[in-house]
Amino acid sequence: MGCEKGKQMNIIVCIKQVPDVAEVSWDPETGSLIRKGIPSIINPNDKNAIEAALQLREIDDGEVIVISMGPSQVEEALREALRMGVDRAIQLTAKQFAGSDTWATAYTLGLAVKKIGQYDLIICGKEAIDGMTAQVGPQLAEYLGIPQLAYAMDIELVANNVRVKEKLGDLDRLLEAPMPALITVEREAYQPRVAPMDTILEAYGKEIRVWKPDDLNGEVENFGLKGSPTKLRKVYTPKLIKGQVEMLEGGPEEVARK
Repeated sequence: MGCEKGKQMNIIVCIKQVPDVAEVSWDPETGSLIRKGIPSIINPNDKNAIEAALQLREIDDGEVIVISMGPSQVEEALREALRMGVDRAIQLTAKQFAGSDTWATAYTLGLAVKKIGQYDLIICGKEAIDGMTAQVGPQLAEYLGIPQLAYAMDIELVANNVRVKEKLGDLDRLLEAPMPALITVEREAYQPRVAPMDTILEAYGKEIRVWKPDDLNGEVENFGLKGSPTKLRKVYTPKLIKGQVEMLEGGPEEVARK
């Protein structure tokens, strides 16, 4: 089932450009990732979110808009999303956005969503591979005051509601909420398509809008590092502890006592 008859489905997908972790090395002195010369990719979980949005659009028509915040090279990720078949792309780029933690990122994305206006769903990947906090999606939903349905394996539209099958370890459950709503998608779901040639060619002719702080009508002190309440005290590689290993033999009760 889909949306109300005659109603188009408008979906916003939030993506992040991340370093290819297979190529990343670690600086033991500074405790930071060495990103120089490392290729960047769309966060793999976010490609699943794009695929989910495209499949929903195929059912109910409408528009898929992708948003990404980052430096100027984030255009590469947005262009790849356009090649997959999304309709529009918006880039949030400014030095004021640099150093954002999850809260400041959700705030900035939220302002962009409000500027876009009408939407039915926001879809995000479960988490980014360079942070793995899984916080931006829920924080964005909280900022916008809309329901959130996390860890979705399957998405179904039922009249003006959205229903998801949610994965919780060995447990699956069904959740339903009115739209607009925000969904985070599991990586096992909605495997990204190979971009067809016609959408690849169309992508080169599409404009990527660039929005800066002045375009978002937000509070400057809430952007970037200045607006990030999370402070990183220390990053380090745990020391490898070597010790003696003793194999215990016997039944469960006997081994447990030992």
